[in-house]
Amino acid sequence: MKLVVSLDLPSKRENLELLDRLKGLPAVREGKIWAKIGFRSFIRDGKGFVEEVKKRGFPVFLDLKIYDIPNTMADSAEEIAKMGVEMFNIHLSAGKMGVAKVMERLSKFPTRPKVLGVTILTSFTPHEVLEIYGSPVKKKALQLAQMGYRMGIDGVVCSVWESGVIKEATSPDFITLTPGIRLPQHSTDDQSRVATPAEAAQMGVDFIVMGRPIYRAENPVEVVNQILPYLN
Repeated sequence: MKLVVSLDLPSKRENLELLDRLKGLPAVREGKIWAKIGFRSFIRDGKGFVEEVKKRGFPVFLDLKIYDIPNTMADSAEEIAKMGVEMFNIHLSAGKMGVAKVMERLSKFPTRPKVLGVTILTSFTPHEVLEIYGSPVKKKALQLAQMGYRMGIDGVVCSVWESGVIKEATSPDFITLTPGIRLPQHSTDDQSRVATPAEAAQMGVDFIVMGRPIYRAENPVEVVNQILPYLN
């Protein structure tokens, strides 16, 4: 399991200072700690920020959740691949054609980034999932994950609680990346389906995403050190 640190701070300077505090950890050199660049940071700081993060030795997960008509999704995926990020995501709710177009476009790259599909946002409550999708969380997440697997993506973004079922229905090598990770003493904030690093490891999760519990801490390195025993 690997740790993905969310770079969601109010400025580029603060995000880079956080990485500078973490980059000396052996786990970074070993590829066990990645950086996640989401909407806020990418819109504000652009491609240059991606380059600065990579220069510090962190593989990049670009979390833009691409969701549009098929050709626009494919165009976006091509531009992302040109940036050299290691992983990015798309919304599986965009449907088979959108996913297929993305994977077809990426096939021309000798080395392409890993593509993850978003099943259901972890901020949704079970009631909201029923309202939006007309289906229970696990059933819909599994349906979307299986569709993505058939279309050739590398894995999914899901909650810890769907990870095991998804792997059983697809492949043990099908990546699961899970947001909503908190240490036992931390607030759940706006996440509804949360879990601890220990629970994620038990469910066979490949990547755990943590932001606020790390960057809001007085000593982020201390928090990361509590997670290191679960990484490999």
